[in-house]
Amino acid sequence: MVAVSAYRVTARRVGEWWALEVPDLPGVFSQAKRLERADEAAREAIAVMLDIDPASVAVDVVPILSAEEKAVVAEVAKAQKAARVAADAERQAMQKAAAVLTRDLSQRDAGRVLGVSFQRVSQLLQGGVGGQKKRRGIALRSKASA
Repeated sequence: MVAVSAYRVTARRVGEWWALEVPDLPGVFSQAKRLERADEAAREAIAVMLDIDPASVAVDVVPILSAEEKAVVAEVAKAQKAARVAADAERQAMQKAAAVLTRDLSQRDAGRVLGVSFQRVSQLLQGGVGGQKKRRGIALRSKASA
């Protein structure tokens, strides 16, 4: 098994290129046209400097951004977190609505009311409202026998 060494690599935009530097290894520099290629370029530069196999090198490429760039990236992260929270709240509300509606409605009718397919209603009932179908079936039988 090959031992893996991990290095932090800074990536700074210079013209149309990313200039790569390894702070822990003075003199190790490289460049990449696109950030997606920085990992490979940095691993190769480190491997050449240390005379080791590039596969034994792990890198964490950290782009150096301006204050404005950092601010907009932070805005995106905040918006993404809010979207995840909202999606989770929507899922929970849909599960609750599906459970309540299917007490007296078919899954097809509940889907129509919620604006989703009856298959989605079925998924909602299975994901967090366990046993709802059985309870509904028992309730329907007791109504029918009354």
